[in-house]
Amino acid sequence: MKFIVIGIDDDGRWMFAKEVSKILRNHWIYAGGLRHHELVKGRLPEGSRWIEVKSPLEKTFEQFAGLDEIVIFASGDPLFYGLAGSIRRRWPEVEVEVYPYFSSLQMLARQVVMPYENLRMVSLTGRAWHEFDRALIERCAEIGVLTDRRHTPATIAQRMLDYGFSNYTMYVGEQMGNAEEQVRELTLEEAAGMTFVRPNCLILRLTERRERPFGVEDGQLAGLEGRPNMVTKMPVRLLDLSFLELRGKRRLWDIGFCTGAVSVEAKLQFPHIRVTAFEQREECEALIAENARRFGVPGIEVMMGDFLAAELENLEMPDAVFIGGHGGRLSEMMEVLAAEMKSGGVVVFNAVSEESLALFRESAAKCGFREGRVCRVVVDEHNPVTVVSAYLPEY
Repeated sequence: MKFIVIGIDDDGRWMFAKEVSKILRNHWIYAGGLRHHELVKGRLPEGSRWIEVKSPLEKTFEQFAGLDEIVIFASGDPLFYGLAGSIRRRWPEVEVEVYPYFSSLQMLARQVVMPYENLRMVSLTGRAWHEFDRALIERCAEIGVLTDRRHTPATIAQRMLDYGFSNYTMYVGEQMGNAEEQVRELTLEEAAGMTFVRPNCLILRLTERRERPFGVEDGQLAGLEGRPNMVTKMPVRLLDLSFLELRGKRRLWDIGFCTGAVSVEAKLQFPHIRVTAFEQREECEALIAENARRFGVPGIEVMMGDFLAAELENLEMPDAVFIGGHGGRLSEMMEVLAAEMKSGGVVVFNAVSEESLALFRESAAKCGFREGRVCRVVVDEHNPVTVVSAYLPEY
């Protein structure tokens, strides 16, 4: 089985190289979207077969099964968030030959005369915000974004403004590679109020640095009214993150988030982490939202209500869990985590008394966890806190 994937422009003006023209003359089975067919049908042999490529791709791939060789047309560079990558993931062993055209972001960079070797490329086409949020939190100087109907330049600009990232200029390219292409340089405030012709893409260029603190000061966090001590103190919080070993983890659950200090700090220091935060006190939902906005940390998933009653089936299993509050049901919570966590995952708990430390150790051992690191710390005039971790053995 062999796939030949040919990238084309958006209006059919591209002249194929001699090698590609020869391929077109000597094949009979072709594939691509409806728009691709309109662009290339005049160049295909009479009587040739066309297979439409459409979502979901699995149904299209079923039509490819049993074919010896097929030529597929794709927009731009098929290796840049494109069909060639999807084919390689579906059939790792098959032969794939690629003839790329320019990607839309390459064409936009050319129009604004921007060298793009340092451009962070992000696709929001049919994807969640995670990688885009990560680029913002990491304070990337230049970000190239592929959009879709939901993630438009306007919604992207508004999300950035909501989290304090007004320090970028946006270049929007509409219908790149087409005779009607248009490029606009905009402030985020301008872009947030506009509509744009599809397809489009954009480049963000940093205009002013924004501070990314290592350790959020406690006094800068929005907290519960009249209860200033209801926050995991910064030195303890950073120790918690160390015990969670987030550099090599993928999904963090923050149970009993209160102000959201641990979730915000974790996402700020480890932007690759996907964070789900649980809390049952209604007033805390506004606090975590405010603190995420203050420190430029989009992407924290918040689930309100009793953790032990939460529907966890549709959530990705965590490999790191911080327990900030347990409402006297720590043993039950550890039982749930033992069933939901990935093997090798770690749970971190801050014990403020010998009784709570003993309860955590007992509950962890009963559920099959092994104790990890332990550290006792005192911050200013506050009571000592014992930070302790427990691991699920890897099988």
